[in-house]
Amino acid sequence: MTDPRTARIRRVTGTLVEAAPLPEVGLYELAVVGHQRLLGEVIRLEGDLATLQVYEDTNGLATGEPVVPTGRSLEIELGPGLLGSILDGLGRPLPDLARTHGDFLPAGAEAATLDPARRWDFTPVVAAGAAVSAGDLLGTVEERPGFQHRILVPPGTAGVVATVASGPLTIREPAVTLGDGTPLYLSHRWRVRQPRPVAERLGDDRPFLTGQRIFDFLFPVAEGGTVAVPGGFGTGKTVIEQSLAKWADADIIVYIGCGERGNEMAEVLSEFPELADPRTGRSLMDRTIMVVNTSNMPVAAREASVYLGMTLAEYYRDQGCRVALMADSLSRWAEALREISARLAEMPGEEGYPTYLASRLGTFYERAGRVRCQGAPERTGALTLITAISPPGGDFSEPVTQACLRVAGAVWALDPSLAHQRHFPAVDWETSYSEYLARTQPWFEREGGAGWGAARRRLVELLQRGRELKEIAALVGPDALQDEDRLILESARLLRELVLAQSAYSATDASSPVGKTLALARLGLALHDAAAAATAAGRPLERLDLTGARRALAALRDAGPADWPGLVAGAEVAVREVAGREVAGREGGP
Repeated sequence: MTDPRTARIRRVTGTLVEAAPLPEVGLYELAVVGHQRLLGEVIRLEGDLATLQVYEDTNGLATGEPVVPTGRSLEIELGPGLLGSILDGLGRPLPDLARTHGDFLPAGAEAATLDPARRWDFTPVVAAGAAVSAGDLLGTVEERPGFQHRILVPPGTAGVVATVASGPLTIREPAVTLGDGTPLYLSHRWRVRQPRPVAERLGDDRPFLTGQRIFDFLFPVAEGGTVAVPGGFGTGKTVIEQSLAKWADADIIVYIGCGERGNEMAEVLSEFPELADPRTGRSLMDRTIMVVNTSNMPVAAREASVYLGMTLAEYYRDQGCRVALMADSLSRWAEALREISARLAEMPGEEGYPTYLASRLGTFYERAGRVRCQGAPERTGALTLITAISPPGGDFSEPVTQACLRVAGAVWALDPSLAHQRHFPAVDWETSYSEYLARTQPWFEREGGAGWGAARRRLVELLQRGRELKEIAALVGPDALQDEDRLILESARLLRELVLAQSAYSATDASSPVGKTLALARLGLALHDAAAAATAAGRPLERLDLTGARRALAALRDAGPADWPGLVAGAEVAVREVAGREVAGREGGP
C-alpha cells in the first residue's frame, strides 16, 4: 500500500517532471525522481505542485513513480583532488563513471567528485586556542607537484580551534575541530548557483597577459575581466582557448565544454592532456579542470554546467590564485535555457529565448573579477572569464551575442573571411574592442616599454586606412592609386602578417612577450615611415627594396624568448637601409 503523503509524478514532458504533493520544497532544491533515482531540480512551484528539471534522460519514467526531496541544492564538493579532473555538468568524474559503468552511462549513475579514500599530507599552520573566521588559512596539502592547495575556513564559519590534526588525512577526517565541536575537513560543499563571498572587489588595472599579440596589443583584457569571443564555425575559437590555456598568465585553468559536439569534445579531451605546460614541462592538466557536457546530454545538465565551472574557479580564486575560466560556448547554454523555458510555457522573448536571458548572462559575468579574498593571511585572487559564442550563420545581431556584448568588458570578434585566408587568430580589428585600454595602458607603458599607447594608435590608424584603400583598389585597380596609397596597402599587409598573425603551432612564436610585441609593432611602423620618406623625396615605390627589412622582421617574429632581443638591433638597421637601397638592377634612374 502506497503512502499518500509521498510525492508522485503527475506529468512528464521531456526532461521536465511535475510532481505533487511537495508543499515544503524550495526553489532549486534537488529531488530523487522515479525508481531509476534520477536527479532533478525544482524550478517552479504552484501550491504543492512542483516542476522539476531532470539532469538525465527521462526515458522510462512513468506517472505515479515516487519523488523524494533531498533538502539541498545542486552542490559541488570543493577540496584537493580537483586539478586534473574531468567532470560532467553535475560534478561527477567521467573517468570514474567509465570505469564503473562503461562508456555508455546508465540512468542514475553516481560517483563522488573527490576520492574519499585518498590521503593527503596535511601541514597545519594554526594551533589550538587560535581564533579563526571565514577564509582563514588552516594549512596546506600538495595537490600537484609544486602546487600547495590552501585549506581555508569555509565561508560562514568561525570559532576557536580546539584540536588540530596533521599528516595523512582523507577528506572525511577532521583536520581541525572548533571549540563548539564543529569539524573542519579538507573539503567542503558549496551551492553552485550562489557566488562565493569576497572581502573586497579591486580595480582592473593589471592586464591579463595572453601571449597573443593581437589581444595584448590591440584589445587587452584586465585581470579579472570578461571577454566575449563571437565567431562562426571554423573561425578558430577552440584553438584560441587552447592557446590561452597554455600561454596565458594564469595559475589555474577551468575549461567548460558546454553543449559542444561529442567528436569535438573528444578531440579536446585527447589534446589537452598532451599539451605541455611551458612553466613546468609536465602535462597542462596538472593545473586544469575540465567540465564536459556534450550536445547529446540532457539540457538541464548543460544549463547547470556553467555554474559548476564558475564555482570551481571561484574556489581557487579564494586561495589567492589567478584563474582563467573558459566557457565554450554560451550559445549552447542559452539554447538550453530556451528549451527549458519553452517546456515551462513561459512568455518567449526574441527568437524564442526567455525574457530573462540578458539578466542571467549579466549575473554570470558579474561573478568574474579581481578581489581581496576573505581571511588571513591577506590574499589577492582573480577570475578572468573568456566566453566563446557561436552565433548561427555568424550573425552577431542575434540575441545571445547582443546580450553578451552588453555586459562583456572586451570583445574579440572572429571574422570567417580572415579564417578563409588562413590568417589566425582571425580577429576582426574593426569590430573588436576593449574597455580596459585606458586602465591597462600604464602597466604596458611601464612593463612593455614607453610609447606602447602611441604605437597602438598609429597601427590601428594604418590598418583602418589600409582597409579603406583596399575597397577603393577593388573598384579601380591598385595601379590607379598613388604611390603613397599603395605603400599604405603594403604596410598594412605587412603589419597584419608580421604583428597580428600568430601561429598557435609554432614552437617559438606561439606566445609573444610584451617586449617582443612592441618591438615588432615599432619596427613595422618605422619601415612604413622610412618607405614613406623615400617616396615623398621622389623615389618611385617600385624602386624601394623592402626585402631585407621584411626578412629581418620575419626573423624577429619567429625568434624564441631567448633570441628575439638580440635581433632587434639588426632589424632596426635593415629598416633604416630602406631609404637608401633600391631594387637590384634598377639603380641609375628610370
